[in-house]
Amino acid sequence: MTPKATLEPLDLDRDLALLHAWVTHPRSVYWEMQGASREDVTTEYARIVADPHHHAWLGRVDGEPAFLAETYDPAHSPLAELPEVRPGDLGMHVLVAPTDTPVAGFTRLVFRAVLDHCFADPAVRRVVVEPDVRNAKIAALNAAFGFVVARAVELPSKTAALSFCTRAAYDGPAAHLSPERLATAQRHLVAKAISEYAHERIVTPVPDADQWRLSAPDGGSSYTFAAQRLALEHWAVDEASLTRWVDGAPADLDAQRFVTEFAGLLGIPDALLPTYLEEIASTLASSCWKLAHSTATVAELLDADYQALEAAMTEGHPGFVANNGRIGYDLDDYAAYAPETGSAVRLEWLAARRSKARLSIGEGLSEARLYDGELDATTRAGFAATLRGLGLEPDDYLYVPVHPWQWRHQLAITFAPDLARRDLVHLGTGPDDYRAQQSIRTFFNTSRPDRHYVKTALSIQNMGFKRGLSPRYMGATPAINDWVHRLVEDDPTLKGCGFAVLRERAAIGYTGDAFHALEVRSPYQKMVAALWRESPVPLLSQGERLASMTSLLHRDARGGSLAGALIEASPMDATAWVRSYLHAYVRPVVHCLLAHELAFMPHGENLVLVLRDHVPVRALMKDVGEEVCVMDASIPVPEEVERIRADVPQDIRALALHTDVFDGFLRHLAAILGTDGVLPEADFWAEVRRCVEQHAEEHPELADRIAAYDLQRAEFKHSCLNRLQLLNTLEMVDIADQASSLQYAGTLVNPIARE
Repeated sequence: MTPKATLEPLDLDRDLALLHAWVTHPRSVYWEMQGASREDVTTEYARIVADPHHHAWLGRVDGEPAFLAETYDPAHSPLAELPEVRPGDLGMHVLVAPTDTPVAGFTRLVFRAVLDHCFADPAVRRVVVEPDVRNAKIAALNAAFGFVVARAVELPSKTAALSFCTRAAYDGPAAHLSPERLATAQRHLVAKAISEYAHERIVTPVPDADQWRLSAPDGGSSYTFAAQRLALEHWAVDEASLTRWVDGAPADLDAQRFVTEFAGLLGIPDALLPTYLEEIASTLASSCWKLAHSTATVAELLDADYQALEAAMTEGHPGFVANNGRIGYDLDDYAAYAPETGSAVRLEWLAARRSKARLSIGEGLSEARLYDGELDATTRAGFAATLRGLGLEPDDYLYVPVHPWQWRHQLAITFAPDLARRDLVHLGTGPDDYRAQQSIRTFFNTSRPDRHYVKTALSIQNMGFKRGLSPRYMGATPAINDWVHRLVEDDPTLKGCGFAVLRERAAIGYTGDAFHALEVRSPYQKMVAALWRESPVPLLSQGERLASMTSLLHRDARGGSLAGALIEASPMDATAWVRSYLHAYVRPVVHCLLAHELAFMPHGENLVLVLRDHVPVRALMKDVGEEVCVMDASIPVPEEVERIRADVPQDIRALALHTDVFDGFLRHLAAILGTDGVLPEADFWAEVRRCVEQHAEEHPELADRIAAYDLQRAEFKHSCLNRLQLLNTLEMVDIADQASSLQYAGTLVNPIARE
């Protein structure tokens, strides 16, 4: 049952002790009452209670005191002389009761209750807040609820970010779902669907005067648009030109209708069509949220830190049409856990009985060092005390980080017998703040950026998979990562490129449940697991910063390209900038293929770029354990690494470059730089050709492999991502045998073919 929040007038006689504890708590530093005595608090709130223009409220959640709120008339406050203040404004302050065991989504519940209280008065047109400009957490929360910063103002005790939320902007948790935003999101997604489905030869636009026309199979509707056809059959659709026609008249664009109109060509099984339409709807919802809140311009992102940049991304995977499914999240979950919200998340922790769990640890690490590095001594002592309080011996348990959604929606229910048997024990919330990455179930530690990423099991449906983690499959993950790390570190070419892998140092999974006793594999066996991956932050040198490679494809709400802005801000021209980027990215991928028969999954979210003076100078590969493959079964590998070896046909091996790099990422970047006039597309691909040829010239010892791979062949197989998802949106490939799942649509002309 959803918790209920209520507000009532503050009773100073009744509430003083509670009030004093809250406002003087170290976590309440921005309340500006640190060190205040009970008498000080009494004096301040007696003044507020007596002021007809200022009111104090005690907030309860399910009847228990949980927050403090204040409302005031800005015209009778230090804001009174500011020109932005208008009739109908209501000032607001809110303080959530400080706690060492925060509950995910609780602050948003409180914030919404206070705003509902404010707007319950029909005379209120805008709510005004003036938080300290240093308070980044409240700034993110304000933005999520529709507040817009007007400017910084100097108040008696702080520099404040004067911010306003209009009644129109605040319409509850679904305020972002407006007709105007939906129309923009629909236009973008239909344009993308036409572009990507045409690229995969699922639909076939035909010339129509100076435009293109795509007609639905039943003839009931058609679409006209302008587009440039670029290398690799990339369709750069002009979104503004896109028009839908029904019975000869213009009609609203609708991505779900588009899918149903072309369902026969798309090949979606009837039973899965509703699921795919749900993923389309979720993608539209995410786009609407981003249109409302992701307002940073590319100029503002040029020097943004790693996590600010990660949260600013407005597009999911560049190839997939339904790329923000996240089926299972409700509105509050989205606000709390979607990467674009930039929300702080604290992970839940479980103790798993050692005899029914497996912890795999990489070289140079031990169980004690792992937990010492991830959990402070106070937290570890608290976990041990919880176990002892239940009559359990801490040494009999391992600690497992858990996604808060996974705990509430899956583990507390589906694993109730395991919890009741004390095979699993809920230990509570950890103290560190994390942020979800674009990969949705991976978290970056913002409290301690030097600590590991944490990747958690998350049983939501997103982009072709339930996002669980298999304890069985992950058992070898640290050993695989160590082996790949040694290979990369010992290779002079890779070292010369600055290429490195972010190792997955430890993996843990619980297998004591009823589901693991079954022979049949199922998502239920992937619900209690996690891994720890190295942070890139300790690898930075002076003057360097980080950016996910996917950010190079980002456009802001005005259409500005971040890649174009980086080039303009750098000391290099576009050609030199692209050359540096390809040396950091493409050259290592090529070398790993030719020197080691080693393939990664080098898409945008799996690469972290290191930038210096806005130029990519090296790349860090992540998600190694699930994605890496040695493609020649005759190459010896250690027994514990055997899982990554496969006998991949020779004509398929080169797709690790042609499909995963050229088609999966570079065609999108080439299109952005070309259509924006930054670098002609032909010049971009000439630089890619140069990068590959230069590597070949410098490695004559690899001549046989270079000939076998034939990276500059005239054509290569056209492996299609959307075809995979459309065929089975619930599980589009077999992770253990991905090559056999591939879907092809003829061949593509190689943009770096020999001239």
